[in-house]
Amino acid sequence: MAEPAAPLNVVFILADDLGWAELGCYGQKKIPTPNLDKLASQGMRFTQHYSGAPVCAPSRCVLMTGRHLGHAEVRGNLQAKRNFPEFDEGQHPLTENAVTIAQLFRQAGYVTGAMGKWGLGPVGSTGDPNKKGFDLFFGYNCQGVAHSYYPATLWRNAEKVVINNQPKSGHAPKASSDSEIKLEDWVGQTYAPKLMVAEAEKFIDTNKEKRFFLYLQFIEPHVAMHPPRESLDKFPAEWDTQAYRGESGYIPHPRPRAGYAAMIHDLDSYVGRVMNALDKAGVADNTLVIFSSDNGATHAGPAGTTFHIGGADPVFFNSTADLRGYKGSVYEGGIRVPMIARLPGKINAGTVNDTPSYFADWLPTLCEAAQLKTPSALDGQSLWPVLTNTAALTNRKPMLWVFPEYGGQVAVRIGDLKVVREKLNTKQPGAWEVYDLLKDRAETQDIAATSAAVIRQAEQLLKAQVSDNKFFPLTIPGVNDADSSSDKNK
Repeated sequence: MAEPAAPLNVVFILADDLGWAELGCYGQKKIPTPNLDKLASQGMRFTQHYSGAPVCAPSRCVLMTGRHLGHAEVRGNLQAKRNFPEFDEGQHPLTENAVTIAQLFRQAGYVTGAMGKWGLGPVGSTGDPNKKGFDLFFGYNCQGVAHSYYPATLWRNAEKVVINNQPKSGHAPKASSDSEIKLEDWVGQTYAPKLMVAEAEKFIDTNKEKRFFLYLQFIEPHVAMHPPRESLDKFPAEWDTQAYRGESGYIPHPRPRAGYAAMIHDLDSYVGRVMNALDKAGVADNTLVIFSSDNGATHAGPAGTTFHIGGADPVFFNSTADLRGYKGSVYEGGIRVPMIARLPGKINAGTVNDTPSYFADWLPTLCEAAQLKTPSALDGQSLWPVLTNTAALTNRKPMLWVFPEYGGQVAVRIGDLKVVREKLNTKQPGAWEVYDLLKDRAETQDIAATSAAVIRQAEQLLKAQVSDNKFFPLTIPGVNDADSSSDKNK
């Protein structure tokens, strides 16, 4: 008689602002990522996986709840204090009614932990990570605080833990052209990422005899650039022909290219430590490990500046390959992200998959993988048959992004066609654009003039699948404006 299969554990690792081509296994040439490349060689690498949104908080909302941006409660990076003045940090909270992946796992008897950056509601709010399914949360509750890698405090559940008596800010005025930029001016005593990955290792060891769901929201490579000197010194001095003086926000840095590479290399090392912890605990073979990023690489700075926001240089690193756009954009470079999944015996090693998929798919996927009851009224579809090579996703539902920030944008992917509209919150909204991603993933050839049928289909999908959200309003001309005949909001 065969022994029953060991209970499945899940570790979901989320990078912050990591571009589609910033890993070796996705074509990166300058930054070594041996641990993530190894993960890809042991599992499945997706080439057409998308984040939930072009920026942090709404992307994480889609991931946690399985509902795309047309239905998501959080659709932008809105600070909680805007509508909840009792909170002085944190982002707009999930409501009590929102059901997360973590809540489903905890209800099924799993131990649940989260380390890193939350961004879905302050401690004490309805979006508090402890109220959204996590037995243990350790890290940054607020995205703004996470701009510093040397903050004064981190949260352990409802307790603020002091880690730096002399914290280092992630923001500073632009340095003058004749001032010397010194690394030591921005290096503090305790580097928060090291504490968070150590907490993850401890969680795995403590719970190795139990079923666990672990959500690791590492903050690299989001600016500010704060990597320790030992990480910086791994990269060539000749890369950096000029210092970053803060002209695109955040803090100055004497070696910005090396600094950015160091953050990605450090992120890769954390993945290695997590995998080693799983091996040491004896649970690596019955743990589904997923790695992805919350959106694309950091976008450009003000006109006339060399560096992108915070001193990042995605052009130098070819961070999005040939994809158009960066973070904050619904073009491919803003939302197409790396995704790797590993589970020995279930997911074939060294495989590459072109199935279009996105963050809304993870909640039903993980429910099926762990044999949990899948909630109704989800927008995503289970990728478990795709991951395990038992079936293709032949009935891919259209994928939607409804993003009120960065001028207001929407995108709908229907098969290989992608319909985009920008500047919706401006006086002159852009026209519909259509791209055939199979032939033109760089989105250089707008075929809207010959694509009236797919534009009408996108409009109908948006009418049917965009619910009102008073905190994140967006008017889509012809879909939900005063002249529209849609009755979806009656």
